[in-house]
Amino acid sequence: MNFIKITVAGSGVLGYQIAFQTAFHGFNVTVYDINDEVLERAKAKFNSLSDAFKADLNASQEQLEATKSRLSYNSNLAEAVKDADLLIEAVPENPTIKIDFYQKLAKVAPEKTIFATNSSTLLPSQFADETGRPEKFVALHFANEIWKHNTAEIMGHPGTATPVFDAVVAFAKEIGMVALPLYKEQPGYIVNSLLVPLLTAATHLLVKGVSDVETIDKTWMVATGAPVGPFGILDVVGITTAYNINKMAADATQDPTKIKTVAMLKELYIDKGKLGVATGEGFYKYPNPAYKEKDFLK
Repeated sequence: MNFIKITVAGSGVLGYQIAFQTAFHGFNVTVYDINDEVLERAKAKFNSLSDAFKADLNASQEQLEATKSRLSYNSNLAEAVKDADLLIEAVPENPTIKIDFYQKLAKVAPEKTIFATNSSTLLPSQFADETGRPEKFVALHFANEIWKHNTAEIMGHPGTATPVFDAVVAFAKEIGMVALPLYKEQPGYIVNSLLVPLLTAATHLLVKGVSDVETIDKTWMVATGAPVGPFGILDVVGITTAYNINKMAADATQDPTKIKTVAMLKELYIDKGKLGVATGEGFYKYPNPAYKEKDFLK
């Protein structure tokens, strides 16, 4: 089962990275999004991504030009997917939006097309029936800045066919990822099952007044040898994502600490536009956050 033509649906934070990474490794990629205006913005983001590939991967200008030549764009879903061997879905992390997308996709995709969701918090079994091809449906989850943090978690659901699962594992390796197969559905996969409790514990220490941002990060970095602490990680992940995760947990549990965390993130960060690295400020200021200063760990 070989994949030659790939369609990436959604050109947001991860979608455009997935598309570029896949094209960089020799695949023809069609980028689909809801309108041409959004796609034009994606093209602009590919230019800044080229700079990152040069800096971090020593990519040559020739490689990057070849990468861009393998990218095409389409806002018509039927056209975008008509030849696809694999469709990677990276639409917003909202069950209603994803269900609507898969219902439309199921009507126009060729029988051969395998579907993979990049969802980070939702399980493939939640959408398997909506795809119209549950045996050809799997989760393929990437971390942000995938050219550097090159994890690809592959997770099926009980109805995923084994050859499909194996083919997506092989594809992940072909595009430069470290393939991480999961043999059972797990909310949060491996990375977030480990990471979210750490980030939650850090924000709770802050909200309870136990300590401050820099001391909490310093503690983690010195004690474990990690290059960045939980609040530095939150700035990379994006404080909006942290807010949404905490808001869902607070609404579900009515836990007072979680409710206080949500209020803190909204008042001190979200409402002030301090969303992390992407906006130049979150818990730290960028491009030169305090935790990178030579005396930070002293």
